Amino acid sequence: MPSASATPFDLLRSMTLSGLVQEEILRGIKSGELTVGARLNESELSQRLGVSRSPLREAFRALEEAGLVRLEKNRGVFIRDLSDDEAAELYDVRAGLDEMVGRRLAPRITDDQLAELGEMLTELETSSARDGFNRHFELNVAFHDRIVEMVGNATLLGIYRQVVNRMHLLRRRGFSLVGSSSASHAEHRAILQALATRDADVAARAMRQHVQNGLQRAVAAHHLEEDPAPAP
Repeated sequence: MPSASATPFDLLRSMTLSGLVQEEILRGIKSGELTVGARLNESELSQRLGVSRSPLREAFRALEEAGLVRLEKNRGVFIRDLSDDEAAELYDVRAGLDEMVGRRLAPRITDDQLAELGEMLTELETSSARDGFNRHFELNVAFHDRIVEMVGNATLLGIYRQVVNRMHLLRRRGFSLVGSSSASHAEHRAILQALATRDADVAARAMRQHVQNGLQRAVAAHHLEEDPAPAP
């Protein structure tokens, strides 16, 4: 906690540094450098990022509130895992948000926006073999984020990003299933085609279905990790 004698400038600087720490940890989660259960080394982070312990601890508290880490007394800070129930709840919220996005965007999406999404989707599809998993995952996130951004509702976008940040703890698993990329690409194309109809109901259904399918892939991959098939 900031000291009672801290000036407004000190508080602002600490908040700014805390935000930078949060972004760095979130980047590590997205890239796979920080996996579920990983312990965050306070000393190493402090030295590597050039920040004191105060903004680090503020960042840890904020990330705990966001559902990304867990703080264990006398043990440290760890990247959270998500139970199947938590995953189902997050995907349910995400499905509702995506359905709203499809319903609101489809009637007013422009030809230029459709073309932009088409280009993003082409890059996403070709990245699978060309650039490896991390780049593919990054482009997938960017594609969906851009669709939400096109609605033009800043509050909706902020809520969506909070949900997606938590889903990063689980969603990488869905891509580990054989055939998951091709299935996801087909669903992305279906979303683009649905938006192109300018029909709110058609777009809403396509958006929701993709999220529901994503949950099935993520949970199946999670169970596969916990109970792998015996070697032949």
